[in-house]
Amino acid sequence: MLRIRGLLPNAAALLWALVVAVPLYYVVVTSLRAQEDTTGANPLSLPGSPTLENYGLVFSDGFLKFLFNSLLTTGLTVVVVLLVALPAAYVVVRGKRRRHQWLFRMFLAGLAIPLQATIIPVYVMIVEAGLYDSLLAIILPAIAFAMPLSVLILSNFLRDIPEELYESMCLDGAGQMRVLVNLVLPLSRPALLAVGIYQALQVWNGLLFPLILTQREETAMLPVMLWQFQGQYTVNVPAIMAGVVLSAIPVLVLYILGRRFMIAGLTAGAGK
Repeated sequence: MLRIRGLLPNAAALLWALVVAVPLYYVVVTSLRAQEDTTGANPLSLPGSPTLENYGLVFSDGFLKFLFNSLLTTGLTVVVVLLVALPAAYVVVRGKRRRHQWLFRMFLAGLAIPLQATIIPVYVMIVEAGLYDSLLAIILPAIAFAMPLSVLILSNFLRDIPEELYESMCLDGAGQMRVLVNLVLPLSRPALLAVGIYQALQVWNGLLFPLILTQREETAMLPVMLWQFQGQYTVNVPAIMAGVVLSAIPVLVLYILGRRFMIAGLTAGAGK
């Protein structure tokens, strides 16, 4: 019985690895097929004549331009969210006045508002502000919808910082800004990394704002590029999969680097 119990975690891990690996294998293999080979062949079989034409098609369709727009939009959104969410969470946690609690309730209320339900008011505001068909039309709403969850995560993390650390810095004559920069910021690196990675994935994979709030190719992002491979009567599945593979590379690099720095941040925070 003990041996069976010991095998169960290994079996569960193997099953999870298959669940993750099979879709990845399908995406990569399909991206190497010719379009006419996608209907008759076994979806999981190796392509008889592998080709890189799909990747060439993706690059010729302006992949680098879409990649730059996605990188710029995602980077600016994450930076602004972290710069605003951390002080907001600090005020929510350390603020003693009633308006600070109302501020936290406003952020909680923002979690209950679905993005899809506000697309028409957002569209009207963006058009009235003269920002339609620009990267700011995506960045500003993305920041607004990222703030509630970011503040919630960071405020819960800041509540776990021992009260004695706050009191010791205040006894040393440190002001609120110094406490925020010298105490809260270093200890909050794990939470900041978690929020940054999550919000980066949300913006990177988001389709609704780029599809509704932009029109020109000069301001389009990678999800819109993948959407363009779907025609009226046909869908170029291998080209879409090639675009998915290329689009996933920056996300994979971000995950690998973020995971490494997150472990380092957790170790540094525990040492303090």
